[in-house]
Amino acid sequence: MSLKTIKSICLGYLALLIIFYSPKIDALSHEWIAVPKSQYGAQLWDKNSIEEHQDGFIRVLSKFIPKSTTEITQDILYTMDVNCSEKSFRDIAVGAKKFNEFKNEDTAWKDPNGDKLILGVIDQVCAFIN
Repeated sequence: MSLKTIKSICLGYLALLIIFYSPKIDALSHEWIAVPKSQYGAQLWDKNSIEEHQDGFIRVLSKFIPKSTTEITQDILYTMDVNCSEKSFRDIAVGAKKFNEFKNEDTAWKDPNGDKLILGVIDQVCAFIN
C-alpha cells in the first residue's frame, strides 16, 4: 500500500469522525444575563441552561458575584428552581468552582423576601419563558 493511499484512508476516517461525532459544545457555553445590581453585588442567570419541568417550575443556572471578592468571598454558583406563578425559588445545589458541587438538603420553596437579586432572576427568567 502506498503512502498516498494510507493518507487518503486516514483523512477519510478523520472526516467521518468530524462529521458524525459532534461533542456537546453547546452544553459548555453559557450566555449570562445580568439582573440589576444590588449593594451586595451582581447576579447573573444562564439563558442556555433553562429547563422547563412538567411540574411547572423552571430550572436555571445562576451566579452571584459579590461586590468585593477575596479568598473567603468568591463567586457562588447555583442551580435553582423558579416557580413563576408563586414568585418563589429553591436552590438545588451550590458550588464555588463548578456547578452542583454541593447538593442542598433543604429543597423547600422560599419567598425571596425582597431580595433584589433573586427577584431579578425570577422576573427575567419567567419573562423569558413567556
